[in-house]
Amino acid sequence: MAKSILITGGARSGKSALAERLTLGLGSRPVYIATAEARDAEMADRIAAHRTRRGGDWSLVEAPLDLIGALRDSDHAPRLVDCLTLWLSNLMLAERDWRPEAAALRALIPDLAQPVVLVTNEVGLGIVPDNALARAFRDAAGQLNQTVAAACDEVHLCVAGQPIKVKPAP
Repeated sequence: MAKSILITGGARSGKSALAERLTLGLGSRPVYIATAEARDAEMADRIAAHRTRRGGDWSLVEAPLDLIGALRDSDHAPRLVDCLTLWLSNLMLAERDWRPEAAALRALIPDLAQPVVLVTNEVGLGIVPDNALARAFRDAAGQLNQTVAAACDEVHLCVAGQPIKVKPAP
C-alpha cells in the first residue's frame, strides 16, 4: 500500500511548504497536481509564487475538476495534491455533486501504487458564516476532510509553520 498523507491547517499556516518537503522525500521527479484556477490576477500571482518556490524538480498536472483521473494517470511517481479545498470549490461552482467525488477519492487512495500528499484547508475553526452558501461550503469542506483523513495513513495539522501529527502511520 502506498503512503498517503493529508495536511490540513488554516490559511498561510505553512501547509504547502510542508507538503512539498514531504513529497520530495518520497521519491524522485514528483508530480504536482494543481487544483487552482487563475480566475483573477491575485490568484494568478499566488499560482506563480507556488511555481517559483517549487522550482523545476516537479512535473505539473492541472486538475481543477478531474482529480481522480489525474491521480490515476500520474500513479508512476509521488504526487502532491494542492489543494482539496479549491477542488471542492471548483466542483461546487460547476454545480457538480461533490459527495460521489469524495467517495471515489476515498476509495482510490488505498489502491494507489505511489505515495500521495494531499493539502486541504481547515475552515471550521472560525466563526459561523453569515450566509447559506458559506455555511454549505464550510460543512462540505469538513465532511470532505473527514472522508479523506479516514483513508490516509497519516494526517498532519500545520499551525504557524509547525506540523503536528494527528494521525500517525499505522
